[in-house]
Amino acid sequence: MKVVHIVEALEGGVYSYFKDLSDFFGNEEIRQKTETTIIYSGHRNGVDQMKVNAEFSSSVNLIHIGMVREIAPFHDLKSIFKLTQALRKINPDIIHLHSSKAGVLGRISCFLLFRKKKLFYSPHGYAFLRTDISHRSQKIYTLIEKSFQHIFGGTIVACGDTEFEIAKKIGPVKLIRNGVDIPNIRQYFLPHQNTKLTIGILGRVTAARNPELFNKIALRFPDFQFIWIGGGEKAHFLTAPNIKITGWILDKQNVFSALNSIDVYLQTSLWEGLPIAVLEAMTLEKPVIATNIIGNKDAVVSHKTGFLFDAIEELDSYFEILKDEQKRIELGKNGFERTLKFFDTNKNFKQLLDLYYE
Repeated sequence: MKVVHIVEALEGGVYSYFKDLSDFFGNEEIRQKTETTIIYSGHRNGVDQMKVNAEFSSSVNLIHIGMVREIAPFHDLKSIFKLTQALRKINPDIIHLHSSKAGVLGRISCFLLFRKKKLFYSPHGYAFLRTDISHRSQKIYTLIEKSFQHIFGGTIVACGDTEFEIAKKIGPVKLIRNGVDIPNIRQYFLPHQNTKLTIGILGRVTAARNPELFNKIALRFPDFQFIWIGGGEKAHFLTAPNIKITGWILDKQNVFSALNSIDVYLQTSLWEGLPIAVLEAMTLEKPVIATNIIGNKDAVVSHKTGFLFDAIEELDSYFEILKDEQKRIELGKNGFERTLKFFDTNKNFKQLLDLYYE
């Protein structure tokens, strides 16, 4: 069986997802029956073709085709033409599209093959949930999602429970949660405590991560140390004197070591699919404080693995609780147990493989 994955947004959590996917489907036993190709775009910041070739399993096929995030008719037509050419050459049995833009371009390309293919689509956070765009744009993206699903069909594969509920209103859907490579991450777990309570976040400094809110929180709690593991175009919003910005750390080992060094993980996102970084923090037994939004609330169980908040004032009591080391340990262990139960990437990719063979 030949499976082709098409993704435009190969960065951040989606990059980690595909790195793990390539390892799973590149396994010798699996690739004897399933040939996997990943078609991706390198137009996003932080996507390096040499890095992809070096880090992804050599047992999967990698094809780079330029795609852009926003609606760009001329560029989109070029992308569709190249995608169609690649798909004709591969002649896959299954085409799996990831994220909104690939969902549009891939469906059109699949239609232009004039051959019926088994089609899957993973939104990884619907574009119409973005809060950095106008209400009009949200309506346009909603219309695109619903109309393309109606016209071209296929099965939606939701990455989280809330996305699953939303997708039910759009088309046929299966729930296969995002996951992380637990054994790989656990080797970086070392119990420790900092002299000063240290709160951190991992990821690109973008509008989606809401660095303005992260900065406000740091200013509200000057006695705590804050760390942003990563860099990005919105880093100028992080001006509080108690925030340290590491910049890009290319070596994943150093990323996990930095993540293990914090006491509390803070996810200030405005929108999410199901955040990989939160799952990585939970695997390292970090209590998580996160905005009460889709994605975050699918990972974090408030008052059991951490806390969800709607207003910054709620953090006063939550951080007071988290000053207690034993409470942090308790919440962290609960988070790790939840990750083992629901977010093991190998178990979840096995569900995906079974879905392909249905």
